[in-house]
Amino acid sequence: MITSLRLKDFKNFADETLHVGPFTVIVGANASGKSNIRDAFRFLHGIGRGYTLAEIVDGKYGADWKPIRGSASGIARFGARAPNRKPGPFALEVGMRLGRGGKTGSKDDASYRIQARLEASGGGLSIVDESLRTGSEEVYTENVFHDRQMQLNRTQPALHQFLHRAPNFDTFEKVRRVIDEINRVRFFDFIPDRMREPHSPSLEALGDSGEYLPVVLQKICDDPKRESVLIDWLRELTPMDVKDFDFPPDPSDKVHLVIREENGMKVRADSASDGTLRFLGMLAALLDTNPGGLYFFEEIESGLHPSRLNLLVDLIERQTAKRKVQVIATTHSPDLLSIVNDETFENTSVICRLEHTNEAVIRPVADLYNAKELRKTQGLGRLFVGGWMETALAFTEGDEDGEEGSG
Repeated sequence: MITSLRLKDFKNFADETLHVGPFTVIVGANASGKSNIRDAFRFLHGIGRGYTLAEIVDGKYGADWKPIRGSASGIARFGARAPNRKPGPFALEVGMRLGRGGKTGSKDDASYRIQARLEASGGGLSIVDESLRTGSEEVYTENVFHDRQMQLNRTQPALHQFLHRAPNFDTFEKVRRVIDEINRVRFFDFIPDRMREPHSPSLEALGDSGEYLPVVLQKICDDPKRESVLIDWLRELTPMDVKDFDFPPDPSDKVHLVIREENGMKVRADSASDGTLRFLGMLAALLDTNPGGLYFFEEIESGLHPSRLNLLVDLIERQTAKRKVQVIATTHSPDLLSIVNDETFENTSVICRLEHTNEAVIRPVADLYNAKELRKTQGLGRLFVGGWMETALAFTEGDEDGEEGSG
C-alpha cells in the first residue's frame, strides 16, 4: 500500500507531499498540477517496470509506454536551476506499507527515493542519488552508484539493477516487494471505442484504455457470486434491467460482449452507450479477481450522470476498505465531494497554484482552517464551488510567509 508521495522540484512542485489513503481524492483548478501527480506516479511505475530514464521519459517502443508529458527538459521545476542554467535536479520519494494492515512505523514500512537531473551535454537524464529503506534498515543509499563491485549504470534506476546483485535472499525479497508495489500502479483513461472491441480469451488484464473488457468480464462471470455483484451494481449504475452477460466467440475465437436484459433485449458492446462502458470498465477494474495495487483515475466523474455518482463512490469506498486495492481520483465534481465518507474526506487534498508564481502546493482539505466544522454545516461540495479551499489555503500560506518575515 502506497502511503505518501513527495515531489521535490518536480514540474510545478517545489517540495510537496501527497498523503495517500485507501481512496484518495485530489481537487484543484485547471492547470494547478493535478496531472503532474499522475506524471510522478507514472515515472515511478516506469522504474518498477525496469525501464531506463530515457525510456521512462521518452517512451518505450513496443511496450505500450507513452512519454511523460514535457520531455526530459520539462520535468524539473522551472525555478530550480543549476549553476550552468540547466534545470536543476528533481526528486521523488514514495512511502509504502508492504504488509497488509500493518501499522505506521512497523518493519513493513518502506521508503524509496530517487533524484535525477538533466545532463549539460546530450540532454538526457542521469541519477544523482537513490536510496531504499525498509523498516529501520538502509537497504542501499545514494553511495550505491560509487560501489565499484556493483558497477551500476546511472541512466537506469538502481532498484532493478540492485535486485539482480542482492547479497542475500532477504535483501532480494525486500527489493522485490518494493518493485512489486510501484509496479502495481494502473492509470485508467477509458476510451469507449477500445472497450467495444472483441479480444482473444488469453488477454485477461484490463488495459489502461479499457481494452480487453469482454475477456475480463467473462473471467469475473466465471464466479457466480462475482457475476451477481457485477449485475447488481450495473443495474444500480445504469437504467438497464440487466439479467445476464453473454460472451459469444466469433470465427477467429475472439470474445464479444453482449448484455442481456430481463425483457429479452440484447445490447452488444458496439451499440452500448459510452457511459455504460465506462461504468463497466470501473466495475471490471474494482471487481477483478486479481486486482492491482493502486488505480489512478483522472476526472473520475467524466461521462457519469450526477445521480449515479453516489453509487460509484460507494462502490470505491467499499472495495478500498478491504485494503486489496487503492484508488486515487482527480475530480471537478462538487457532488462527489459532498458524498464521500469520513475516511475519504481525511484523504482528500487540494492542489493550489500560488498567486504570481507557477508553483503549486498540496494540502489535506481536512487540515484547512475550520474545514471539518464547515463540512458539516455547509457541505464540502458547496465550499469547493465557492472557492473556499483555494482561499483558505492561500490565507494559510500567507500567514506562514508573514510569520517567517516577522521573525
